[in-house]
Amino acid sequence: MKKIGLLGGMSYQSTELYYRIVNEEVNRKLGSLHSAKLVLDSVDFQEVMEMQHSGDWDAAAGVLIDSAQNIEKAGADMLLICTNTMHKVAAQVQESIQIPLLHVADATARKIQKSGFKRVGFLGTKFSMEDSFYTGRLKDQFGFEVFTPNKQDRDFIHKVIYEELCLGIVNDESRKHFLRIISDLNAQGAECIIEGCTEIVMLIQQIHTDIPLFDTTAIHAEEAVAIALSESALTRYSV
Repeated sequence: MKKIGLLGGMSYQSTELYYRIVNEEVNRKLGSLHSAKLVLDSVDFQEVMEMQHSGDWDAAAGVLIDSAQNIEKAGADMLLICTNTMHKVAAQVQESIQIPLLHVADATARKIQKSGFKRVGFLGTKFSMEDSFYTGRLKDQFGFEVFTPNKQDRDFIHKVIYEELCLGIVNDESRKHFLRIISDLNAQGAECIIEGCTEIVMLIQQIHTDIPLFDTTAIHAEEAVAIALSESALTRYSV
């Protein structure tokens, strides 16, 4: 079994989901008392959040690079950045280490391709919805047509992520608004919805809507386990 490296803390709620899913998936596949071989290095999200909102992405990249290098030194065979938004600096992180970084957008896109969908709705932080590092990757490398909410809804989603979900708060009223936004994207042509922020699954799950949802946290973690349990040699991923 290869050792999975988790770069977490952004937020700790979603990192907890990663840890649980990785271990549950290993146990599901191997049975008995098996659990994952992993290394977890967790950052202080307050510091990263302030860098995000001030636009100092180089400083944020530096924080993640330090953590990624700690993970590599601890013997991990691959790296997962346990957040969608910070994949904005994935290339800088990958350049700083020798082990491969498994990109969350790529794992998600591969899962969607297997389902046959080509028109996807995307929910995430304003950074992920408004910048091209994520949605552009889905379009350019995987050929998806990507739908994002209008500005008012983007602002609302961003506020809920940082002021509720990242603090572990799950609000029924916020869920109603998210479901309305999902319905709007579906009406515009989106065949499915990418939950492109690791905390969104805390609020919206498949039981809440008939529109197909793709939980990036679970997809990312499950693909890492598949790689960890495979006999194939690891290769560096393109970021």
